[in-house]
Order: sequence, then structure tokens, then C-alpha cells
Amino acid sequence: MYYICGSLQTIRNMSFIKFLLFLFILNAGCEKNTTNSTIKTEENTVSTIENRDFREDMRSFVIGLSEHAKDINSDFSIIPQNGIELVTNTGNADGVPSKEYLEAIDGNGQENLFYGYKRDNIATDEEITNYYVELLNVSKNYGNSIFTIDYCSSDSKVEDAYAQNYQLGYIPFVATERNLTLIPDTPISLNKQSNREVSSLHKAENFLFMLNYEEYDTKNSLLTEVGNSNYDAVFLDLFFNDGTPFSKLDIEKLKSKPDGGQRLVLCYMSIGEAEDYRYYWNTDWDDNEPVWLDKENENWPGNYKVRYWEEEWQNVIYGNDDAYLDRIISTGFDGVYLDIIDAFEYFENYNE
Repeated sequence: MYYICGSLQTIRNMSFIKFLLFLFILNAGCEKNTTNSTIKTEENTVSTIENRDFREDMRSFVIGLSEHAKDINSDFSIIPQNGIELVTNTGNADGVPSKEYLEAIDGNGQENLFYGYKRDNIATDEEITNYYVELLNVSKNYGNSIFTIDYCSSDSKVEDAYAQNYQLGYIPFVATERNLTLIPDTPISLNKQSNREVSSLHKAENFLFMLNYEEYDTKNSLLTEVGNSNYDAVFLDLFFNDGTPFSKLDIEKLKSKPDGGQRLVLCYMSIGEAEDYRYYWNTDWDDNEPVWLDKENENWPGNYKVRYWEEEWQNVIYGNDDAYLDRIISTGFDGVYLDIIDAFEYFENYNE
């Protein structure tokens, strides 16, 4: 029986012949999760990195930023999204749990668990759902909270997504559109909104995930609408449409529910790709690429793959006053939601 290290999404994108070759390569060295990849050096020449464990590199990155954040605020929460294979040493549910990684995080996020894997409003194949659930439960059984995001819009499917997630003990958000531009018009009975006090992730029963503010003319109009909701946790981007960051006062106000009770406010941050619309982007990089900068994501213009193990990139993310994570912490967020954790798949299948 073949053991599959890569994600199911990667496998589905391959032709049958390429798939067989993929299986052969993976089974030759899957236990170590190592890869020989050709990537550019600082001199922009091509060299080979032999036996690099890209999964362990990502684990180490997350562990490092977690230690830094919790040194500043011990209650600060770390939630990686996707890349759930990192919870064990082999990438499948019966592997040895990655203890240091599991202790460094406070939860896991997972997209498309029941709806949206192929396309929005379409049920995810049962085999894929089961694959994710088995790995998510490794983290859950270790004491971490599980946040899920399903993409569907019909009333019956929205209700089904909430029901199945709650049955598993997960904390669901069902987005009625992929761009995350609005607060869904979902019956409160489904997402269990209330005025309860929520001081930690374990007390949350629902959350709002909203990253795109194009429907709002002003920052205040966005803050007012989000503030008037009764979600237990709110996941936002640090910056409004014009690049203006939220202030510490903005975030502090959002922590109070309109009917009483406190909630958590967490911030989205991508660590597996660089975004050319972020404050840290240097236009000089267009002609003089840093060693950590890789190819543009063909599906998301303006997003660039990064060699996340490089110290220079990690310094962009955390460890100094101008670093992304440090800005988030100083703004008063309760935690961070880390995206592109599954960047290891890109380098495991890297082709120059």
C-alpha cells in the first residue's frame, strides 16, 4: 500500500502518469520528509539543497515565532491554517505526534472540511474530509482548538456544515462567499452567537473570518458592523483598504460584545508567501531579489513564494519592532492566524 506524504490537493492536480511517478518518489524517502530541490542562491545561481526537511523547517518557524510572541504575552494564541500534516512526524494520523509543534500552537484552522474543496457550495469528498478529520483530531486530542471554514451558500448546506462541525467538537465558520467580504446572514441559532464571556480559545463556540473590506467605505463603518455582532472570536486583517492599520483602541473596542461579554480578536498573517501590497515590501526587490524570495503565485498575483527557513524572511515576520508579528502584538490582538503553512508542499515538488 502506498503511503502519501503530499496533500490530496496536490495529488488531484496531477495526471495519472505523473501521479505514479509522484508515488514512487515519495515512497523512496517519505519517512524523512526530505527533498532535493534546485533553488537560487544569493548570487542568483542555481544550486541543490540536499535532504532539506521542508516540513521540519516550517515547524521550526512556527515554534520560533510562537516562543517570541508568548515571551511578550503568555496568553497570545497561535493558530496555523491548513498544513495539518505537520502535527505528526510522518504527515498521517498514525504517525508520532510532533510534540514541540503541538505545544507551540493553540489551535489549527482548516478550510473546505465539508464544503468548498472542489468549488464553493459543493460537498467535499468523504475521503478527503476523513483524511483531514483524522489529522485534526491529533491536534484536538492534544488540547488544541479546531477552527474550520467551509464555503457554501444554500441554507441546507450551511446548516449541514455547522451541524457536522459541531458534532466533531470543532468551531465552525461557514462563508457564503470565497472573498470573505461580509458578515454572513446566518441564523444565530446555527452559529451559537451569544453574550457569553470568552477569555480563551477553549471557550469560543463560533468565530467570524473577514479579510476583505472592499464593501466598506470607511474603517469606522467596518468596525461598527463587526462590533455589533456577537461572535466569540473575530479574525481580521491588520490593515484597512488604504493600508491604514487598525489602532490599539480599535481592537480594544472590538473585544466588547454589544450585549455584554468579552470576545477575542485575532489577526491574519501569511508566513509562507510575501505580499507586494504589504508595508514591508521593498520595491528594490523587483530588480534585486532577496535570497528568500521565490516565484509569484500564479493563482494570486502579487503573492510570492518564500524560502521561509531563511533568517532574513523570518526577521520580516518576527523579532523586531517593525516585524509583522510584533506589530500585531503591539496593536493588542489576542492571537494570530497563520496562513500558507502548507508552503512545504511547494518546495517538496519544486521545479526550477
